[in-house]
Amino acid sequence: MKDQEIVGRSVIECEGIHSFTPAQLAQKLERGKIVSFPSCPFPLPDLDLLSKLRAELPLSLKVKNVSYHPEADRLIGVSGNRRLEGLAKQVLVEHSERVESFLQSVLGDFTDNWVVGTSSFRPIEERGRCLGNHASNELVHVDAGAYGATNGSRILRFFVNVNPLDDRVWATRGTFAELFERHHTAAELDELLGSNRDLEKGPLNRVRSSILAGLAQVGVSMARSLDSSPYDRAMRRFHNYMKDDAEFKASSIGYEEMRFAPWTAWMALTDTASHACISGRHALVNTFLIPLENCRETKSAPMEILRSFAANRAARPSD
Repeated sequence: MKDQEIVGRSVIECEGIHSFTPAQLAQKLERGKIVSFPSCPFPLPDLDLLSKLRAELPLSLKVKNVSYHPEADRLIGVSGNRRLEGLAKQVLVEHSERVESFLQSVLGDFTDNWVVGTSSFRPIEERGRCLGNHASNELVHVDAGAYGATNGSRILRFFVNVNPLDDRVWATRGTFAELFERHHTAAELDELLGSNRDLEKGPLNRVRSSILAGLAQVGVSMARSLDSSPYDRAMRRFHNYMKDDAEFKASSIGYEEMRFAPWTAWMALTDTASHACISGRHALVNTFLIPLENCRETKSAPMEILRSFAANRAARPSD
């Protein structure tokens, strides 16, 4: 039996946790591959607890998803049900610890100095949710803007389909590098990048970031998510273009669908691997920010792609 199998263009399937070395696995993620496991490679939450969450969370949901925010030690998304809130927090905290331990073991120093983000449960069917474009998971996009100022750090997300009956169906249109090359002008990034060549924060942005970080440390919920940077604003503009532009959405260039069966797990650098969830309900999702200096495939990183583009524009003779 082979240790691993390539499934389509975009998905790498691991039949065991030792299918790749940490460096090999990080390389595949950096190049925009979606790495999947036929079954979750570590213990999942108690099945009875998951069953209760599947049954009860949709009735008490007050925002898009239910999420545990470790920086504030707070659960967001459950309305008016203390018992259910406590149950969801217990499940998400314990699951987050297992995901962290697993990723540290299989990715090694790629996780050094990472930021541990939210642990979420998505209990609602994604198809036909009637969310606004920017909030919709059904539209192909690269992740940006929902985590505050990443300043070029990579967004690593780990998913588990905890629906015991139905697949979770994803779609992709390729990598950020491929999409940026074709669509940067239509997304109106040329002028924006021309005026922010280094994509670094200026003095006022740094002061604002320091204040928000301090508020987050003293427990002000969601303070960190209000932070931004020139890089993150450029990425957010591209994210919004992908979800708003009718011509982009109608195109089938690079389109590929993939199915993740019940109890399947998968991970991706979602700032690089474009994606959409076109159907499915009941998924666990964990988010981490990987420092850019941990990356070896730097030419694939959105920050370096944007920097290179901005530098090339600046070097061109004026018309």
